[in-house]
Amino acid sequence: MFLFDQRDRQLLNIVNEVLSKDPIRQYRRKMVYPYLHPRGIKELSESKGLRIAFAVIHLLESMEAGGVDDRLNALRSLRDEVLLTAAGPIPKNTARVLLQIMKELVRAHGHEQRQLELAHDFRACVSGNPRIIRKQLRQYHLLEMPEEWNQLSFDDHVHDANTKGRKSSSHLIMDAWIKGIRRLRVVYYNCLEARFAVEILEAARITGIDIRIGIEFYAEFRNRYVQLMWVPRGFSDAQDFLCFLEDPPVKELMAEGKNICSYQRDHILKVLQAFNTNHAPHLQKSLGIEVPILDTSEFLSFVGTGQPSLVHLAEFAYTKISPPMAARVEILRDRYPKARHEERLNIARWVQTMNQMDSDTILEQFLRPEKNPQIPDPSTPQPGADVPGMLRLSPKEVIFRLSKLHLGYRITLNLSDLQVEDVLELLYDCEGMINRLEIFNLKDYAAGKTDQAAKIHSLQQAINRSNVIQLKRLTHDIITRLASSKDDQQKDRIKKFYTILHDIATLRDFYKGSPLKSRIGSDSTGRSPRVHGMGLAILDTLPRRAQNDAGGGSPRDRIPIAIGVLKRRTLHPKTGPTPFTQKFYRWVRRIPGMEFMGSRKTHDWVIEQDTTRFTDQGNVITLGGVQKHADNGFSLTANGARKKTHRLSWRYLNTGLKNILKIFIGFVPAFATFALTKDWWFLAYFGAFIWFGITGLRNILQSVLGGGGIRRSPLLKWNDYVKWGRLADSLLFTGFSVPLLDYVAKTLILNTGFGITAASNPVALYSFMALTNGLYLCSHNIFRGLPKGAIYGNLFRSVLSIPVALFFNWAAAGILVAFQVPGVESILQKWAAIISKGASDLVAGIIEG
Repeated sequence: MFLFDQRDRQLLNIVNEVLSKDPIRQYRRKMVYPYLHPRGIKELSESKGLRIAFAVIHLLESMEAGGVDDRLNALRSLRDEVLLTAAGPIPKNTARVLLQIMKELVRAHGHEQRQLELAHDFRACVSGNPRIIRKQLRQYHLLEMPEEWNQLSFDDHVHDANTKGRKSSSHLIMDAWIKGIRRLRVVYYNCLEARFAVEILEAARITGIDIRIGIEFYAEFRNRYVQLMWVPRGFSDAQDFLCFLEDPPVKELMAEGKNICSYQRDHILKVLQAFNTNHAPHLQKSLGIEVPILDTSEFLSFVGTGQPSLVHLAEFAYTKISPPMAARVEILRDRYPKARHEERLNIARWVQTMNQMDSDTILEQFLRPEKNPQIPDPSTPQPGADVPGMLRLSPKEVIFRLSKLHLGYRITLNLSDLQVEDVLELLYDCEGMINRLEIFNLKDYAAGKTDQAAKIHSLQQAINRSNVIQLKRLTHDIITRLASSKDDQQKDRIKKFYTILHDIATLRDFYKGSPLKSRIGSDSTGRSPRVHGMGLAILDTLPRRAQNDAGGGSPRDRIPIAIGVLKRRTLHPKTGPTPFTQKFYRWVRRIPGMEFMGSRKTHDWVIEQDTTRFTDQGNVITLGGVQKHADNGFSLTANGARKKTHRLSWRYLNTGLKNILKIFIGFVPAFATFALTKDWWFLAYFGAFIWFGITGLRNILQSVLGGGGIRRSPLLKWNDYVKWGRLADSLLFTGFSVPLLDYVAKTLILNTGFGITAASNPVALYSFMALTNGLYLCSHNIFRGLPKGAIYGNLFRSVLSIPVALFFNWAAAGILVAFQVPGVESILQKWAAIISKGASDLVAGIIEG
């Protein structure tokens, strides 16, 4: 009764309608809405909040295989409804919060109380109040981004659902935008289908994200595989890239890549069978549950359009094991209070084991190659085995073949499990064709596999600076370390490094014209909470508030890398619409000190060349969170059966009731001030009503006229244009202005302190009251999060209201004198605050309306 609104429940109906796949209503929205403008007829059929809700839900609901056109249409609708039309002083951050809340609302399906809370938060954020938006950003661990959208935020290694990621391409791009990522590189394994490229490129174009597509190939190097990422570049548009994929040599390469995927798929299915045969009985015995048999066809259906991987298999196994574990915990929870001490210890141990049995634990304990030694590992070369021919190629041979397909490309070397000597040998063997190093991988960082990163970076710096002396020293150190090893196989490598040492100038010349650049990625799949989510940002390019939020106590990690950046200001001179204005601007800019007259300024950030370095005080932070420890939510305390009680909360209070309370709270000090300070009964008892009437009428008129209410559409009523929540806020704060203006400013300061009245010095009286009112308006407008234009306009309106108030004062005096009313000076002094208020609101109605 007292919580939530009718529109909150309408929002839930939209959610349930889409999730239940009601065909009639969905057809209307899916087929018609993408072609209608958000400021047009759609606005007459449904509110903006409901339209945003449908677009987000439609996108999330269409994550499954297929439906590419549906996802892209939903993303376009999101752009129109949210990204381009968000309200408030911080529209981009408002749009990010709206999208995030709607994602949470979909996830909470089936929990009505939580959904109502989220729906209420969503509608509260539609107005774009900065105070509310920033609170929601902190709640969802999102950093505030600059409204110029010039932050340096990126991720050079992510995966979508077409490989081993969880999210479809459109969903991945939407999440990247929510996090504030501006540059993204999506990595595919061995091959790329045109239909996948279409979605990722179009989704990135819709949201304005700079996208790169990389294809990762394996190359045989010293009895193992290294990973090379090929990024074709230099295409005019997405269609040009798609035509490139249709070239016969490229199609042939992709066909060979599919053979590799099939080879790796067969390995995953063998591991699945090994899990059923070898590991499931052990797991069943240790946990005391019935472990279901993993079905091959069901697993492949679970993978969908992706490429089967151990990550998929671990998550699939977890989804099958989780329900029996939950049922087992319920039984143990009931037994625990009656059990003896020793049995209690065993029960606690069982529950703790099941609580930690997440997909990552399953992967590490049962699915890794070392846990299944009887199955040949496809991630290492298998001599004599029937493997695809592409896996027999050396790194140089792989790159040479790729170089013949397209002139513009980049090759990035993945440094996972590589030592500095491996990198040096690869750079030399490939003759400068490797032009990027993934110098930092968040997934490897979390696993503690980045101990060689600093040494490899030193090698990279020596190459980029053409420092032959440092290169020789690094090579000599490698030779010394290898010589001290007792491994006889290292003798051949020592000879190779002596060759490199004597030919170090050639290595330097490989990179003399084009430096060896760095890449940093998360390697995120969105499947494991114990691995960082996607996204990194350079802290210096974020707003000051975001930099403070990213400090101590933040769930984000500051990785040990610092990148130098410079802020660049660009002036865009205005030319003017006519030849006269063009000549005027050119003439004015010739005046010393006026060079920037009439120019539009933009700011962006530039990365300084060769400034990336490893340091304990890095300036690169993660945008995605990470869960340090496994936690399935199992415990011996009953936490799932109890129902959440509906407690009264101001945040979720019914909007109508909240507005009434706001008006009442503001009315109390206004009425008390007039009742206690005025002698005339009419002003004492009706002064507050007059004061509130002036403010209310002004707000309503400016809302209706400002919204085009007179000539816009006969289908809309006048009250459709009025924002009643904003009106209630205005009445709340205007109520506290009565004691401020009438008692403190007029009576205590001016009359008692300086002897200034409406009769003695009306100019000083109304000027001081206008200035006081202007400062008060600015302060509560900032608190309410109104646009800067409205804040400055209210200060400006206070100045303009002074002559209007003097005119009202003079007119009132003339009317009273004409009717021979006694005590004109006393009456004007009593009505001075209302006269000043009326003048101020008259000017405000004109300016704001």
